[in-house]
Amino acid sequence: MAHSGRVDRARDVVYRPEAGHGHMSEAQHARPVAGILWMLATTLLFISVNVTVKFVGDGLPIFESAFLRFLLGLILLVPMLGQARHLKMTPRLWKLSLARAVFHGFAMTAWFFAMTRIPMAEVTAMNFMNPLYVTIGAVLIFGEKLRAPRIAALFVAFLGGLLILRPGMRDLDAGHVAMIFTAMLFAGSYLIGNRLSREMPATMVVFLLSISVPFVLAPFALANWVTPSLHQLVLLFITAVCATLGHYSMTRAFACAPQTVIQPVTFVQLVWSVLLGWTIFGEVPDLVVILGGVMIMGAVTFITWREARRKADVPESVKH
Repeated sequence: MAHSGRVDRARDVVYRPEAGHGHMSEAQHARPVAGILWMLATTLLFISVNVTVKFVGDGLPIFESAFLRFLLGLILLVPMLGQARHLKMTPRLWKLSLARAVFHGFAMTAWFFAMTRIPMAEVTAMNFMNPLYVTIGAVLIFGEKLRAPRIAALFVAFLGGLLILRPGMRDLDAGHVAMIFTAMLFAGSYLIGNRLSREMPATMVVFLLSISVPFVLAPFALANWVTPSLHQLVLLFITAVCATLGHYSMTRAFACAPQTVIQPVTFVQLVWSVLLGWTIFGEVPDLVVILGGVMIMGAVTFITWREARRKADVPESVKH
């Protein structure tokens, strides 16, 4: 039985990065070792973002830090200007891009806030919930149906989240609440981003996000502006560079190997968070947080693997 276009789009939203138009061929996905290496580089780059943001800390207002991270990153968009000139934007695409910028800008601000309040390992583990919120969003927005195995996986992930937070067993910080909203807001951003990636090249999706988020955050940043030091500007520029390179290496990873191969590698980011948080910031590892992160990543990996199997079972006449 053929699936509706809305459900097909929902599945691509949940299980594919912004890879541009079309599908990867088997030949393009025939380099699993290269894909794993690219994803390992991605985890290192993203954890470098965490470290630099942690060093900035609360020395600047949160909205200003998030605003400067995107503003300083605009210089990295120069190579895309030529392609951007040929981009044909409709009112609908502008609305989607603005909506995504709102989701992403506030998600980034909440994430910056959480990084100043709670250990890196807890931020990383809670952010693993993001793909699960994307799954829930696909159900609510695209009408995708959840079957028993995916519901069970979501339940396991929810238990993992409870293990990390342990409400009633310890004092919860505002940073924990911020991370819950961070993952939800990023999920909204990714849902809209994948819809946009079906109508324009992935590089242009990134370009539009990068130029629009500063406009969303500017009023909040300027309302409580503190002149940053050169040291803070350098750290935020490094943050922008590492984030941009991280997204690039992630795209290369998914171009080399299927997501079922790549997804488990992202768990290494939690390992980096624990090690660097301990050695640099003196954050003592919490084994319960690590266990919760393992449960969440296990659930995400299972959902990814199961969806890949289901797609493999769909005849080519149904896929196209």
